[in-house]
Amino acid sequence: MSRKGNRPVEVPKGIEVKLADGVVTVKGPKGVLHQKVDDTVEIKIADGHVTVTPAAHGRGHSRWQGLYRSLIQNMVIGTHSGFKKELELIGVGYRAAVKGKALDLQLGFSHPTEVPIPEGIHIKVEKNNIVIEGANIQQVGQVAATIRAIRPPEPYQGKGIRYVGEYVRKKAGKSAAKK
Repeated sequence: MSRKGNRPVEVPKGIEVKLADGVVTVKGPKGVLHQKVDDTVEIKIADGHVTVTPAAHGRGHSRWQGLYRSLIQNMVIGTHSGFKKELELIGVGYRAAVKGKALDLQLGFSHPTEVPIPEGIHIKVEKNNIVIEGANIQQVGQVAATIRAIRPPEPYQGKGIRYVGEYVRKKAGKSAAKK
């Protein structure tokens, strides 16, 4: 039995949760999110709470309860306050700028790199920091991972794109032989 799946999801004021044809829709000030729900779980919306229960009892029937509860919780949080990831550029001459619907990165390559900004994602550039915001936690994380993968931090000098607060362990490198 899922312990986390048994907890109800609280719905704050200003957030509207609906269930129709196996699709949960959460609407709030930050946007509208949809999630298809499998028929292995039952979802009940009442009194400002969303409850997820297994459709049948027995072995293996409650395995999706915690997943769908977490997905609905993330949808409620995302439409209410949103999610945010921050990346930092470390390296001489590394720059970023938002140009229209694309993020322009200059990361020491012979050419500038452009990353398209998906619908529902807002990107701000402040000095050497890139701030990614959006209502969908999966989309925010994927955009941040895609940007980081263009120039991940290297272990010798630490140059590259990393998450704010990420620790990169540096290697010693080669040293001159002494005789």
